[in-house]
Amino acid sequence: MSYYKHETAIIDEGAQIGSGTRIWHFSHVMASAHIGARCILGQNVFIGNQVKLGDNVKVQNNVSVYEGVICEDDVFLGPSVVFTNVINPRSSVQRKDEFKPTLVKKGASIGANATIVCGVTLGEYCMIGAGAVVTKDVLPFALLTGVPARQTGWVSRSGEILGHDLTCAKTGEKYCIENGKLILIEG
Repeated sequence: MSYYKHETAIIDEGAQIGSGTRIWHFSHVMASAHIGARCILGQNVFIGNQVKLGDNVKVQNNVSVYEGVICEDDVFLGPSVVFTNVINPRSSVQRKDEFKPTLVKKGASIGANATIVCGVTLGEYCMIGAGAVVTKDVLPFALLTGVPARQTGWVSRSGEILGHDLTCAKTGEKYCIENGKLILIEG
């Protein structure tokens, strides 16, 4: 086995798990899940069938990633993040053929207790604030906060909030806005 699994974790036969991944206490990975290399699944994490996690994805404690969710490389899911996969759930109505896909693009970060309503795409390196409720697509590098989530700024690839000069204070990377989208111009 090229990954670590805590003795209380359940990995269903058929699940694909990349090298160097660590799966901690009381987590469950379903049979058709695909988890990349060097991922970390914290305590009490559920990874559903047909979920795909890229390389270096960090899933903090108490997160359920349901069928229909894809997370690309370098995604961060904070503690107790909530994903949905049905818009109008009812206990008495089977809607497994109505799952709406959710795509979390490379480098995106989702803060603790945020809710991501199904059917949206979160752009590269976007940052969702703790407790936000995302109901619409998110632009790359956008910072969203609140309920419902609204864009309140821009962030760099390293997660620093950008000022008016659109230069990352940590890395010196320079950005510009073209057609309402943030673009990296120098890094």
